Amino acid sequence: MSGTALVLTSAGSQDEAARIARALVERRLAACVNVLPNVVSTYRWEGSIQSETEWLLIVKTRVDRFEELRSAILELHSYELPEVVMIEAERVDAAYLAWIDASLSHPG
Repeated sequence: MSGTALVLTSAGSQDEAARIARALVERRLAACVNVLPNVVSTYRWEGSIQSETEWLLIVKTRVDRFEELRSAILELHSYELPEVVMIEAERVDAAYLAWIDASLSHPG
């Protein structure tokens, strides 16, 4: 295992997705956040099936930052129950891994 992870979350608007993405990078919880627009999510909520357009965030981070990242997403998110799913990366290019590590490190 590389210690690198992708965390998925979704937002109900482009503005919210951009705000969350920027905050995660500013806080050094994410090296990068990709925002994919116009993802249609179909799910069961409070007993009925819903279908909504969302913006999917793919967060590049480290496994050891997950709890802090999860807490930040819960703080920043407008949803009552936001998606926070971590997928561990088995293998990552060495140069990209070094960039992730550097991006998450506090300067100084």
